[in-house]
Amino acid sequence: MTGLPPSTFTVLGASGYIGSRLVAHLQAQGHTVWAPTRGDAEVFTRPLGHVIYCVGLTADFRTRPFDTVDAHVGLLAEVLRRSQFDSLLYLSSTRVYLGATRTDEDAPLSVLPGDPSYLYNLTKLTGESLCHASGRTGVRVARLSNVVGPGLDAASGNLVADLLHQARQGRVVLRSDPQSAKDYVQVADVLDWLPRIALQGRATVYNLASGCQTSHAQWLDWLRARTGCAVEVLPGAPLQPFPPIAVSRLQGEWGVVPRPLWDDSLLAAIE
Repeated sequence: MTGLPPSTFTVLGASGYIGSRLVAHLQAQGHTVWAPTRGDAEVFTRPLGHVIYCVGLTADFRTRPFDTVDAHVGLLAEVLRRSQFDSLLYLSSTRVYLGATRTDEDAPLSVLPGDPSYLYNLTKLTGESLCHASGRTGVRVARLSNVVGPGLDAASGNLVADLLHQARQGRVVLRSDPQSAKDYVQVADVLDWLPRIALQGRATVYNLASGCQTSHAQWLDWLRARTGCAVEVLPGAPLQPFPPIAVSRLQGEWGVVPRPLWDDSLLAAIE
C-alpha cells in the first residue's frame, strides 16, 4: 500500500524489532520521523505528529511483570494524558484472543488474572481500554499477529525465530505437537499497514494478520527442505491450537493481500 501523503511520525519503542524497521520504512517513504530514546522528556513538550506506540515486552514479561505494566500501560497513560499528537496507534497483540470463541475486533474476550501467563494479555487489554477511554481523538489499536521476517531474535519468544535459530545448528527440536497452528504475518506487511491505519483508519481496532493458519509441521517441512536440518519432536508434545484470526476489517477497507510466508528472506537469520 503506497500513496500516503508525507507526514510527521513519532515512533515510541524504536529500538525493538518492529519499531526499528518502522523508522527506516517511514523514512524511505518520505515521512519525517522522530525516534526518541527511552525517558526522553521531549515526548511531553514537542508536537509528535502521528504516534505509533511500539513499546512492549514479549518473551520476558513473566520475569519482568512491573516493567511489562510500565511498557504496556504506564508510559502510554502519560503520553495520552500529556503529549501533543495528531493521532496515536497502539500496538497490541492477537494473543488477546486466547480462549475466545471469535477473533473479530469486536469479539468478547476472556482472561484469567490468577494465571501469570495472562499478564501480557491483561496489560495489552488495559492499554487498549485506556486508548478508548482517554477521550483523545485519532487514537487506534492494532492487534498484531505473529510477526516473521529477516533478522528475527531467537530470544524474542517467537516460535519461528526459535526454529530458525535451531536450524542454523543443524537440528530442530519441537516441543509442541506439529499439528499446532498459528496465524503469521510478514513484517513487510506490518510496516505497510501501520502508517495506513494511523493516517486513514476508519475504525478504532484492527487485526493485523494474514487470516491463514500455518502449522508447525509446515514450518518444519520448509526448514528441512531449505536447510537440510534434522527434526525431532519431543514425545508427548502438547497440541497448542489457536483460532484463525479474522481480517475482514483490514481487507474491507483496503483490500490488502498478505505477502506469502515462504520467503527466502527469512533465511537471512540463519545464513
